[in-house]
Amino acid sequence: MFDVLVYLYEHYWRPDACPESDLLVRKLSAVGFEEEEITEALAWLDGLQSITHEAALTPSAQSSRVYAEAELERLGAEALGFLQFLESAGVLTPVLREVVLDRVVAIPRGPVALEDFKILVLLVFWSLGEEPDALILDELFVDDEDRLIH
Repeated sequence: MFDVLVYLYEHYWRPDACPESDLLVRKLSAVGFEEEEITEALAWLDGLQSITHEAALTPSAQSSRVYAEAELERLGAEALGFLQFLESAGVLTPVLREVVLDRVVAIPRGPVALEDFKILVLLVFWSLGEEPDALILDELFVDDEDRLIH
């Protein structure tokens, strides 16, 4: 599923630039993705689109969050730590945090690996037509092993 999501991110500048569902499924199949991966990824994206268009999701800027047991199980320690880092850095607003959590819980299995969690965060920004700060993009894209230490 994550490979399909990364492919879509890399090939379409926004979700609304993707072709119609049937054509997209055919294109993804032609590239070599399996039907189950495609189905899971497109269902995940549909859920992302519906939650980002919900008007009821409006926590205040000063809201705090107590995580449900299911959320903690899906997140795992590394992803939770990264989520808290993004919040404390001001990258994720409380509303975006809720969108990310909704999409993490929508993943069929957990805990989500840190690299997969970063993909989910990146796709939340992508779905909104936003691009995070360059330093945050670096955190989302570059593996720790690939970083150059000066």
